Amino acid sequence: MRAEDTPSDPVRSGVAGAAAKPDSAGLFGPDSVSWRVLREASVVVGGLRALLMHAAHPLVVAGARHTGMYERDPWRRLERTLRQTFAVVFGTREEALAASKRIDDIHGAIKGIDHVTGQPYDARDPDLLLWVHACLIDSFLVLERQTVGLLDDADRQRFHEEQMIGVGLLRLPRERIPGTVEGLHCYIDTVVANGTLRLTPDAVRVASIVRDPPPGVPRRGLWPIVSFLAFHTLPPAIRALYGVRHTSRHEVLLRAQGLIDRTNRPILPQRFRFIAPAVVAERRHRGLPAPSVTEVGLFLARPPRHP
Repeated sequence: MRAEDTPSDPVRSGVAGAAAKPDSAGLFGPDSVSWRVLREASVVVGGLRALLMHAAHPLVVAGARHTGMYERDPWRRLERTLRQTFAVVFGTREEALAASKRIDDIHGAIKGIDHVTGQPYDARDPDLLLWVHACLIDSFLVLERQTVGLLDDADRQRFHEEQMIGVGLLRLPRERIPGTVEGLHCYIDTVVANGTLRLTPDAVRVASIVRDPPPGVPRRGLWPIVSFLAFHTLPPAIRALYGVRHTSRHEVLLRAQGLIDRTNRPILPQRFRFIAPAVVAERRHRGLPAPSVTEVGLFLARPPRHP
């Protein structure tokens, strides 16, 4: 199935609604659940969990291979992708729309025939976009519950609905997305159960990056915890696909790590607790000097300077 040539009307209406906000608020703003969830550095681990889920889909990982992600500094390419994603969430409206266009332009060039399945792939295919989106939303919510634990069911639903605006800018029609968080879970369970996912050589490469990233990755000293969370919070069938052994001992460790994260989170310095684009966005919205979210990395190297 191929994507339409233009974004769907519901997306235009969502962006039109965001236009009522001041430009400093971007598409979402500080009162949104999206800002509350995605500012947390611990929730970014959900991006790695989602990456493992994406890589298990042979047509999605074929698109990543098409870009040369695994041959040329894969971690930096992944970091650039995450920075573009967070520019949509935390950038001004102009920055968010520009970042979405850049991602969509890249998607437009990613198409071909997967040599593993023999099937065509197209990064603008709504079926593939939905899998990528669903994995991200599910993963961010799983890591929020694991490491922060402040959202109730209504907040989780609101986060899901807010994120439909961002993915709509990438040509995924809103009517293709399950309307509820529970529906999103059912969709993921259906894909897992229907035999689509498999452990390809490219999926193995992704898993090796998550297990043992290259030197220079931010906060590499925390990586044993990061990798543990990314693998052991996966849906059981995908965890098994990657050969991850998950026993009652691992479950106890997972719960203990969650308790430690939720307890320590309120007392962490800002530069460890929040990602850099979120700090920049908050300063910008308060009218303080701040760089563009596209000019900062994922994490703060030092505390922000206040005038």
